Amino acid sequence: MEPLRLSGQGRVLSVTRVYQPARGFRDSAGAATALIELREGVRVIAQLTDVDPEEVAPGLEVEMVVRRLRADHEEGFIVYGYKFRPLLATAAESSAT
Repeated sequence: MEPLRLSGQGRVLSVTRVYQPARGFRDSAGAATALIELREGVRVIAQLTDVDPEEVAPGLEVEMVVRRLRADHEEGFIVYGYKFRPLLATAAESSAT
Protein backbone atom coordinates (compact mmCIF):
# COMPACT_ATOMS: atom_id res chain seq x y z
CA MET A 1 0.00 0.00 0.00
CA GLU A 2 1.07 3.54 -0.72
CA PRO A 3 -0.28 6.83 0.59
CA LEU A 4 -2.37 8.75 -1.92
CA ARG A 5 -3.42 12.37 -1.51
CA LEU A 6 -6.98 12.76 -2.74
CA SER A 7 -8.14 15.99 -4.39
CA GLY A 8 -11.51 15.99 -2.65
CA GLN A 9 -13.20 16.76 -5.97
CA GLY A 10 -15.38 14.46 -7.99
CA ARG A 11 -18.83 13.88 -9.43
CA VAL A 12 -22.08 12.42 -8.21
CA LEU A 13 -22.78 8.95 -9.63
CA SER A 14 -26.04 8.28 -7.78
CA VAL A 15 -28.13 10.11 -5.19
CA THR A 16 -30.84 9.22 -2.67
CA ARG A 17 -32.63 10.89 0.22
CA VAL A 18 -32.57 9.49 3.75
CA TYR A 19 -35.86 9.87 5.60
CA GLN A 20 -35.17 7.40 8.43
CA PRO A 21 -31.70 8.39 9.68
CA ALA A 22 -29.69 6.34 12.16
CA ARG A 23 -29.92 7.10 15.87
CA GLY A 24 -28.11 10.34 16.64
CA PHE A 25 -28.55 11.72 13.11
CA ARG A 26 -32.19 12.86 13.27
CA ASP A 27 -31.23 16.38 12.15
CA SER A 28 -30.22 14.96 8.77
CA ALA A 29 -33.63 13.51 7.85
CA GLY A 30 -34.40 14.38 4.22
CA ALA A 31 -30.78 15.13 3.36
CA ALA A 32 -29.31 13.96 0.07
CA THR A 33 -26.70 11.20 0.26
CA ALA A 34 -24.63 10.40 -2.80
CA LEU A 35 -22.21 7.91 -4.26
CA ILE A 36 -19.33 10.09 -5.41
CA GLU A 37 -16.43 9.17 -7.66
CA LEU A 38 -13.37 11.23 -6.86
CA ARG A 39 -11.01 12.33 -9.65
CA GLU A 40 -8.58 9.62 -8.57
CA GLY A 41 -11.19 6.90 -9.15
CA VAL A 42 -11.98 6.27 -5.49
CA ARG A 43 -15.71 6.06 -4.70
CA VAL A 44 -17.18 7.31 -1.42
CA ILE A 45 -20.65 7.68 0.02
CA ALA A 46 -21.32 11.02 1.65
CA GLN A 47 -24.03 13.46 2.56
CA LEU A 48 -24.43 16.52 0.34
CA THR A 49 -24.60 20.05 1.72
CA ASP A 50 -25.18 23.59 0.44
CA VAL A 51 -27.54 22.32 -2.29
CA ASP A 52 -31.26 21.76 -2.75
CA PRO A 53 -31.64 17.95 -2.69
CA GLU A 54 -34.25 18.21 -5.48
CA GLU A 55 -31.64 19.75 -7.80
CA VAL A 56 -28.99 17.05 -7.38
CA ALA A 57 -28.48 14.73 -10.36
CA PRO A 58 -25.79 12.30 -11.49
CA GLY A 59 -22.90 14.17 -13.06
CA LEU A 60 -22.96 17.08 -10.59
CA GLU A 61 -19.38 18.19 -9.91
CA VAL A 62 -18.69 18.35 -6.15
CA GLU A 63 -15.94 19.13 -3.65
CA MET A 64 -15.34 17.92 -0.12
CA VAL A 65 -15.91 20.22 2.86
CA VAL A 66 -15.88 19.71 6.63
CA ARG A 67 -19.30 20.15 8.24
CA ARG A 68 -21.19 19.19 11.38
CA LEU A 69 -22.46 15.61 11.10
CA ARG A 70 -24.40 15.45 14.34
CA ALA A 71 -24.69 16.85 17.83
CA ASP A 72 -25.29 14.96 21.05
CA HIS A 73 -27.38 17.51 22.91
CA GLU A 74 -27.30 15.60 26.20
CA GLU A 75 -23.51 15.23 26.33
CA GLY A 76 -22.71 18.43 24.43
CA PHE A 77 -20.58 16.71 21.79
CA ILE A 78 -20.53 17.99 18.22
CA VAL A 79 -19.17 15.58 15.60
CA TYR A 80 -17.62 16.97 12.41
CA GLY A 81 -16.76 15.06 9.26
CA TYR A 82 -16.74 15.33 5.51
CA LYS A 83 -19.65 16.18 3.25
CA PHE A 84 -19.70 17.31 -0.37
CA ARG A 85 -21.07 20.49 -1.93
CA PRO A 86 -21.38 21.62 -5.55
CA LEU A 87 -18.03 22.78 -6.90
CA LEU A 88 -17.86 26.54 -6.24
CA ALA A 89 -16.73 27.31 -9.80
CA THR A 90 -19.79 25.44 -11.10
CA ALA A 91 -22.12 27.31 -8.74
CA ALA A 92 -20.63 30.68 -9.76
CA GLU A 93 -20.99 29.85 -13.47
CA SER A 94 -24.63 28.82 -13.14
CA SER A 95 -25.57 31.97 -11.19
CA ALA A 96 -23.93 34.15 -13.83
CA THR A 97 -26.22 32.83 -16.57
